[in-house]
Amino acid sequence: MTLKRQLFIASLLMLLIPWAGLQFVLELDQALRDQAARQLQSQAERIAGFAAEQLEDSPAIKPGTPVIYADLLSRPPNLDGYGDDWPGYDEEESRQQWQSTRKIGDGSGAEVSWQAAVNRNHLYLLIRVSGRTAEFFNPGDPDQPHDQIQLHLIDGNQASRRLIRTQAPGSINAIEPGRDGSTDYRISGYWQAVSNGYQAELRIPRPAPSTRLGFQVTWPGADAVSTGKADVVAGNASAELVTRLPSLENRLEAMIAPGQGAWILEPDGWVIARQERNSEADDPEFDSLSPFQIIERISLNGLRALVRFYQPEPVPMDDQSHRMEAGELPARGLVRHLDGDTHMLVKQPLDDGRVLVLEESLDQLLALSGSTLGSVIARSVLLIIGLMLVLLGYASWLSWRITRLQRAVSATIDDDGRVLGTLPPAKAKDELGDLSRQFSHMVERLQGYTDYLESFSRRLSHELKTPVAVVRSSLENLSHTTDPADQASYIERARGATDRLRQILQGMSEAARLEQSLDHAEKETFDLAEVAAQTTLAYQELDPEHRIRYSGPDNGCPCHGSPELLVQLLDKLVDNARDFTPSGGRIEVRLHPAQGRLELSVFNEGSALPDNLTSDIFSPFVSVRTGKQEGHLGQGLLIVRLIAEHHGGEVMATNESNGVRFRVMLLAA
Repeated sequence: MTLKRQLFIASLLMLLIPWAGLQFVLELDQALRDQAARQLQSQAERIAGFAAEQLEDSPAIKPGTPVIYADLLSRPPNLDGYGDDWPGYDEEESRQQWQSTRKIGDGSGAEVSWQAAVNRNHLYLLIRVSGRTAEFFNPGDPDQPHDQIQLHLIDGNQASRRLIRTQAPGSINAIEPGRDGSTDYRISGYWQAVSNGYQAELRIPRPAPSTRLGFQVTWPGADAVSTGKADVVAGNASAELVTRLPSLENRLEAMIAPGQGAWILEPDGWVIARQERNSEADDPEFDSLSPFQIIERISLNGLRALVRFYQPEPVPMDDQSHRMEAGELPARGLVRHLDGDTHMLVKQPLDDGRVLVLEESLDQLLALSGSTLGSVIARSVLLIIGLMLVLLGYASWLSWRITRLQRAVSATIDDDGRVLGTLPPAKAKDELGDLSRQFSHMVERLQGYTDYLESFSRRLSHELKTPVAVVRSSLENLSHTTDPADQASYIERARGATDRLRQILQGMSEAARLEQSLDHAEKETFDLAEVAAQTTLAYQELDPEHRIRYSGPDNGCPCHGSPELLVQLLDKLVDNARDFTPSGGRIEVRLHPAQGRLELSVFNEGSALPDNLTSDIFSPFVSVRTGKQEGHLGQGLLIVRLIAEHHGGEVMATNESNGVRFRVMLLAA
């Protein structure tokens, strides 16, 4: 699996944070809804007690009683026979939302629709007959059948009737039957022909609360239709006039908070009081929001939708209707209005059978509003998404750097393992930069080791070529001579060449054994000053022909490593110095601590090193000896270099005014 995918999977774990936040929000939402329901219930009990006092003089309407429900008008309608200035009129579709309709059973398919409203001291009726053309009153033949509207008013045991008829569309007034058709100018209106029928718009003095009202629409061949439950009746029809109570609504407004709504219903569900207060929180204009605020609001709306998804399913509620079925509403729960808003609702029954319905918008609750908590959750989600994108981008960048390093490393070494070049320098200061530099250093060391192997093979071939040639020529000459003296000379030459081969193999074996022993050498912390001083004293006792001295502190130079190997390193350096120091010459072993490092050096008086061999002298089969020492293998300084590198140090050789100094730089413990 690639690093990018690993980081992507790891970043997905960050989604546990918004998941845990969502669980917290859901639990908080449930707790807030429970608390809101309890508070609403307590508030509903207080409002119900107040409403009961206000309604003491208004007895409740018994269930099943016929009702004419009248809307409240802020201004009187224009009596023109049209309904465009009545409540519920839909201007776009040019239609009226009628309260009650009923088909007439005369086979014509006609329908009667009506709507009532009150304004101060007047009652207004809008009656529409659809599906038939009106037959008007003929004064020349009063007994001729015609369309008419009969009004009935019943106050206790007294009943009165008014008749409305017209000779043609236009203004109308009521007449009093039985009194020679005298006109009652208190009842006026307008008869208007409309598409597929006709309408009558009437203004009537507002009946007293104890008065029952009814009306009938009749035409030739049809039965009368009453208003109550729209039943067909033969006699007078009457119904209770029900409307909203402004005084009660004004008192309700003072008792509800912003975002709440209250309804008081008759036992049959008729609304006699309705009051709502909008939330005081105003949404800022879209143009005033910054891009981050726009994204935050989108996230917050998504959070609200997610919380609503886990809420109980709200009960549909027509909050604009004149009549509510209280039994279909929950005693305590969620309801959804026609506009889609969700509210918390409670019901509180009154003593006379009426019901108080109180609700509060869920936008007032903390978990679903634009509050600090909702904003924090929304911002957290945005922050986590941003962090995931940053992590994925960072993973892609790391993957690109690793791929580039992989290609660079592959380009430096061919399939046969030969080093083709060096890695480009890395400037990064992080771990990948360090890794790139380590690879570069490794490639350089591999190049150096490859060069060493190639030079070693050349030098070994050169070293072996001479003794092998001597042995071969001696054997050939020995086969061609019979002189004992010549034979002895050839045999001696062959023996010397074989001794040289043995020394070469022995030196190679010694270096190989040393490299193997380095892997198993145990390191410890010891005082290098004491080791150098004691070893130098032993060298002086073994070689009185040279002046071998120690220069440096007697103690206090801790070093971590193998004292036996460092003694072997000094042996090789001092042996090499004795070979190049004339009799009576000075050999100095010096130890100098400086800045966390220990400089161990051996100086000898004598000839200087060639400038081209100051670095190659620590390679195998390199020697500057002449004369009797010419056959030396040059493996001693190779061993010095191996021991120094094993201790994390380095070795170098420099010429001084009257001799040569070999320096070994070691780390102090």
